[in-house]
Amino acid sequence: MGLFQALKREWFYTTELARLLKTLRSISADSDYLTPDLLEDSVDAHANRIAFQTDEGAEVSYAAFDAYANRVAHWAVQQGLEPGSTVALYMANRWEYVAIWFGLSKVGVLAALVNNQVTGKALAHGLNISEAKHAIIEGALAEQYKTACDLLDCDLTPWITDSVRTDIANAADFRAGLDNASADRPDRSRREHLRAKGPCMKMYTSGTTGLPKAAIVAHTRSLYYLQVFGVAAKAAKEDRMMMVLPMYHATGGLCGVGAALSFGGCVLVRRKFSASKFWTDCVQSGATMFMYVGELCRFLVAAEPHPDEKKHKIHTAIGNGLRPDVWPRFTERSGIPRIMEFYGATEGNVGLLNLDSKPGAIGRVPPHLAPRFNIKLVQFDTEAEEVIRGSNGLAVECQPGEVGEAIGEIRPEDARYRFDGYQDEEATKKKILRDVFKKGDVYFRTGDLMKRDKQGYFYFVDRIGDTFRWKSENVSTNEVAEALGVYPGILQANVYGVPVGDYSGKAGMAALMVGEAGIDLAALRAHVHKELPHYARPLFLRIHAETPDEHTTGTFKLKKTDLVKEGWDPEAVSDRLYLDDPDSEAYVELTPEIRAAILSGDKRV
Repeated sequence: MGLFQALKREWFYTTELARLLKTLRSISADSDYLTPDLLEDSVDAHANRIAFQTDEGAEVSYAAFDAYANRVAHWAVQQGLEPGSTVALYMANRWEYVAIWFGLSKVGVLAALVNNQVTGKALAHGLNISEAKHAIIEGALAEQYKTACDLLDCDLTPWITDSVRTDIANAADFRAGLDNASADRPDRSRREHLRAKGPCMKMYTSGTTGLPKAAIVAHTRSLYYLQVFGVAAKAAKEDRMMMVLPMYHATGGLCGVGAALSFGGCVLVRRKFSASKFWTDCVQSGATMFMYVGELCRFLVAAEPHPDEKKHKIHTAIGNGLRPDVWPRFTERSGIPRIMEFYGATEGNVGLLNLDSKPGAIGRVPPHLAPRFNIKLVQFDTEAEEVIRGSNGLAVECQPGEVGEAIGEIRPEDARYRFDGYQDEEATKKKILRDVFKKGDVYFRTGDLMKRDKQGYFYFVDRIGDTFRWKSENVSTNEVAEALGVYPGILQANVYGVPVGDYSGKAGMAALMVGEAGIDLAALRAHVHKELPHYARPLFLRIHAETPDEHTTGTFKLKKTDLVKEGWDPEAVSDRLYLDDPDSEAYVELTPEIRAAILSGDKRV
């Protein structure tokens, strides 16, 4: 990059970050300006504009959105709920989803946004830890809810929407409850004693590594999420946000929804994502923005070229997890001029934003502005899974190009850098690192390994715990997945380590979702051996043509815990399993006999 281009980049980042910080500076932990105040202000400014458009084409104005939320607020008061009480919300994407948590927040009641894909034990767990006495359940999900009823250890009243008949014990009719509630705004005195540092709602971790944890989302964080991406994208009232991500997730339900609603725009609510229908829907609905997760973009790239994929009006795509192997193919196929990749976690205090669409980067902190940000990278021992400390007992900061754990200084007085934790106190303690660069300082542990370059661009490397050692070398599951992901026919690659007999460390295993045409194993092996060093090549492959919903999260990620648990036993796994056999120099079908030979030591790998 020449001098002029470098100066232009620095000017762009400096002015854009200054504009962002100006907006976010107004968010104060001790302020009485809360999430419902932001949304009510937007309603008052845009009452007659369209706030939501549904799959069926129905349109809901800002005024109607507010009226519904007001009824929810009065319903909550009628149930005797006080500020700080919790109501669980188990619904799929629909405009009422946002209106319900908005309405509850008007009277200080917290919505616990339960993953609508989970059932049985996982659903019961989410409801049990929510501390809710009432649960609002979409009628279409009533049968799913029943799978958890016998596992509940809390006294919960289920309210079924849509007047659906059900045999669920003690079920009440939510629509009838709202019919008896006023559409007028509840008096603000019901929340005037609350402050922005207090809880607004509860969200759950994704559950890719086990049962989800409930994370507290304070008003400070909610206000941040609802505004920051719209400000960065220069969103306007004419914008229309395509929303196919689940609304129980912060990326979709706060970041994406807020980029429209905080600025008078429209949210195009879609209950599900369809790769084959996506671009036509974008064209017909007039979408101008789109919220993504990386796997969604991968599905769009893996699909056959569509005649509408460059006819849309989308000027900005906002999201996270867009892998470097997918990025150039997605931008070429879609023609979207601006990809705004970001990094952040629902409960975390570390945020990064890629403002200039640099491929592969999850964000940038210009070196001259580093003191304005709380993120640091510290050296990390992946084998011991702990931060490396020097002879003085303090952590060692990474230099450019070095891989380390990303941590964020906790500053309770600054809305951007607060860490409000989980309901589980022990889980909260595990995320805190003390005495890092000086005695007494406190940092939030992201659990993510990253590296940064000299220009301040940050790059995701792997989740701690996903990186494993094989043949005395560290293997990054993310880097292996990227190498596999560029191979034609692979729709999704999930890489993890599995123990193998008396071998030290773990061997690589890749669960691959492939297209209907299947895959040429010989050509794939040649690709893997060319692109990856010997220690990083997956020893085992698990191949399936489809990914059942029960094996994925709402953001299309495979649940790694289940995959690791099932391992490489052909008698326990229904999918096809293959071994990268050093004797035949080919992928061979893994049989019980071959597995037994490996475990006994008769066959070396």
